[in-house]
Amino acid sequence: MIAALFPMKKLRRNSKFLLFGTILLLGVMVVFHEMDLTEELGLNPYIDDNGWWRAMVDKVFSEDHQTDPVKVSNAWRSNYTPPTWKPEFKGRANLHAFEDWCGTSTAALRKNGHFPLYPHTRTTVKKLAVNPKWSNYGLRIFGYLHPHTDGEFSIAVSSEDNSEFWLSTDDSPLNVKLLAWVGKTGTEWAVPGEFDKYASQTSGPIKLSSQRRYFFEVLYVQDDKGTGHVEVAWKLLNQDFGFTIIDSKHISLYASESGLLPSDVSTIPQTAASHHHIPSKQPGATADMLREEPRDTFYRVPLVSSNFLKGVLADCSYKPSYTLKGVRVPRYQGIHMVRLSYIYPNDYTRLTHMESDETCIYQEHPSDMKTNGFSKYIIPDGPEEKSTTDFAKPLQDEEEASDLTGTKSVPNDEKDHVVRRKKSVSDDKEDFPVRKKKSLLDDAEYFPVRRRKSVLDDKEDFPVRRKKSMLDDKEYFPVRRRKSVLDDKEVFPVRKRKSVFDDKKDFGFQRRRSVFDDNEDFGFRRRRSVRNDEEEFDAEADQKEVWPGLRNNPLFPDTYSRKHLREKEIEKNMPLQLDLKMSTPTAKVSYQDLQALQSDQVNFGCNLVGNVQLSSSEALPLVKAFMDKLEAKHPGLFRLGRVINVVKRVDEVRGSRYLLELEVIDSSGKLLRLSQYIYNLNRSGRRRRRDTTVKELKPPPLLCNPMGFQWNPAATVHIIVPVKNQARWVQQLITEMERLFKETQDTNFNLIITDYSSSDMDVKKALEKSSLYRYDYLKLSGNFERSAGLQAGVDLVKEKHSIVFLCDLHLHFPSNIIDAIRTHCVEGYMAFAPVVMRLDCGAAPYDARGFWEVQGFGLLGIYKSDLEAVGGMNTKEFKDTWGGEDWELLDRILEGGLDVERIYLRNFYHNFHSKRGMWVT
Repeated sequence: MIAALFPMKKLRRNSKFLLFGTILLLGVMVVFHEMDLTEELGLNPYIDDNGWWRAMVDKVFSEDHQTDPVKVSNAWRSNYTPPTWKPEFKGRANLHAFEDWCGTSTAALRKNGHFPLYPHTRTTVKKLAVNPKWSNYGLRIFGYLHPHTDGEFSIAVSSEDNSEFWLSTDDSPLNVKLLAWVGKTGTEWAVPGEFDKYASQTSGPIKLSSQRRYFFEVLYVQDDKGTGHVEVAWKLLNQDFGFTIIDSKHISLYASESGLLPSDVSTIPQTAASHHHIPSKQPGATADMLREEPRDTFYRVPLVSSNFLKGVLADCSYKPSYTLKGVRVPRYQGIHMVRLSYIYPNDYTRLTHMESDETCIYQEHPSDMKTNGFSKYIIPDGPEEKSTTDFAKPLQDEEEASDLTGTKSVPNDEKDHVVRRKKSVSDDKEDFPVRKKKSLLDDAEYFPVRRRKSVLDDKEDFPVRRKKSMLDDKEYFPVRRRKSVLDDKEVFPVRKRKSVFDDKKDFGFQRRRSVFDDNEDFGFRRRRSVRNDEEEFDAEADQKEVWPGLRNNPLFPDTYSRKHLREKEIEKNMPLQLDLKMSTPTAKVSYQDLQALQSDQVNFGCNLVGNVQLSSSEALPLVKAFMDKLEAKHPGLFRLGRVINVVKRVDEVRGSRYLLELEVIDSSGKLLRLSQYIYNLNRSGRRRRRDTTVKELKPPPLLCNPMGFQWNPAATVHIIVPVKNQARWVQQLITEMERLFKETQDTNFNLIITDYSSSDMDVKKALEKSSLYRYDYLKLSGNFERSAGLQAGVDLVKEKHSIVFLCDLHLHFPSNIIDAIRTHCVEGYMAFAPVVMRLDCGAAPYDARGFWEVQGFGLLGIYKSDLEAVGGMNTKEFKDTWGGEDWELLDRILEGGLDVERIYLRNFYHNFHSKRGMWVT
């Protein structure tokens, strides 16, 4: 019966027709579904002008930009109040400017923590064509569109750099849809009025009615190069008219914002294009520090009761040899006396993702890096070892020859190599650096000036950025060389330079082929021959590189003859030892434990390094010794789960201090947190064996409990921030504190804001509206003074045995910040100065691009009793000028005999900002 219903043989014979019919049926169903959906939305998906490619790009781009409404829509749908539209709104559109933000893509604008609620500027425009004279900014233009007639329109956008045009199906901001855009990667741009450069710039037919108004918004970003502009135009289809700019007759405001404070954001529309949604760590992030770490959430694990830890170790006095009580510290020299603590296991605070710009961690001299790279870390096997030695001498000979011929060298300036950014990231034009990737061989600073002039010299705005390679620098190549067929030839005199593009394709390609062909077979020795060849030619002619690896020479228009000469030269100059059957060379490589070479001294010349790593061979035996002591005290009660964190502070004279943070499991199987400071005393009285032939066994660590040196898990932490007229940053700080309380449910931390009578927001009202469990507000008058503002906040704290954290306004805090402050502050003994990561312009916490602020000590946790003992803030000397108050306070803390814990704190960021509006009267 089944065979009668499904004749398999007939189906197999007609399988092609069956497959075709199925595909055709599916196609008809898809088209019908799209037409039905379009009718509901009022938008026509058929794109006559741009075809299937535009539709496919539209789908891909929309997937990148349209977020899941289930996940994020609730975060912004109810967070604004739609204003009542009035006829007097016609003739203008709202414009919000987000200044001091780097990037060329709209995705970069969305990473701005102030977007879209807290723009720097709120104003209006009379038409959808703007040409700001700023640099590094983003714009959001929004309002209503009023069509002048019924019909089908096409809307287009043009800009430099990227931009987007969104249009709603009605007057609601919730129904916007992306219609046209210029790029999404940040590399796309168009000149003013150019609407047909990219297929995505022009929308398909859109049916609009003159009886309705439609909400629209434009997003636009601009870096510090080029001519900033963005314009939106439209045209009525089926007519001969071209695109015309949408002017004042056809736009109106979304809301009137005159007289509003920066903190008044209730009427700012949040849409699918622009809503306040900051994602957490991205799964594909390149920064190792963004990986999930047990340290980050260990504060949530319940602590082992201190009663179980009493008597586990014998008590001993804690008197480190490095404290400076009674010793006068010269002014601002305390920063050189603070030492780093060692960390186990690796916390990935080394900024490996930023080392494309700097390699200072390898401690190589810049000139050695440019000449030899990392060749000293590898030793070739067999005959290759000899060839490496042969090359050392010509390079040395060339240096000597340069000196003899009077070649002038540029002095080495190591400071420029190792310090990636000494100047504050917020200083004027320096706030917006244009970072370019540099090869290790790019910088001619360490090489003789005797170089060819590039065709790009004196062409500041030339659009082609050229990459330099080892083959471009004749300084690298030996002076003693074989005679070339071109030597002593006057056949090609230099009469006149031709255009940089003359014959570039033919000549440049031949040169590229001759340099790189068969590199795998010939190896480094053949390239040496080619380089000698090139240098002899360069002595006669001035080559020009117009693209990476592509050169144009005005002296040789004849490609064929040039090819013939090049092949003869290579053949003539080929080394005698060339072996075409040479196997792939091998080498000896040793394990490089670069972290073991680091010291606890702060490296002010390298701001990428991160915490100094403690070896497992030292940390794990110490943990085992402590757990053995715990087992002896409480048999069978606790067992080790895993080692979460070990922090070591070195004292070579008396013994090192350790913080052990261990995950232990009690007898009932419950996970607990053990967090205890211990002391490992030096065995100074132990005598060495005289018989050196017998290997001496390493003695077990001599552990003890440092009396009085334990952290208080119940201590209240007061975060103190002075402010004045920084509304958007104050609101962001309050939001950060709300997040911390929500994540930790810690009721023992308090936010204190001392406000110098801010006029741009009601700070007290914002605190009252927040969900913070504890806060204090103090209104001050006069000019902004950081020292006085901090001291005023300290004076509000009544409990001397609590911790004050002297803080900055522009921070992003890790969720364990309160616990970290408690853990590393010990009353009477130690303050805590974490190293914060300063984000680059345009960077967000979830991509962590920036550098460690190794010189700053303005973020300081200390018990109030200790701060009072050293004299508090210096309010007389440091008033309304920036800088120095943190170093001066550090000097006095060290003079008071306190230790200062200095570690690089994961996920602790200083947001990029300029100094605009700061320290104002």
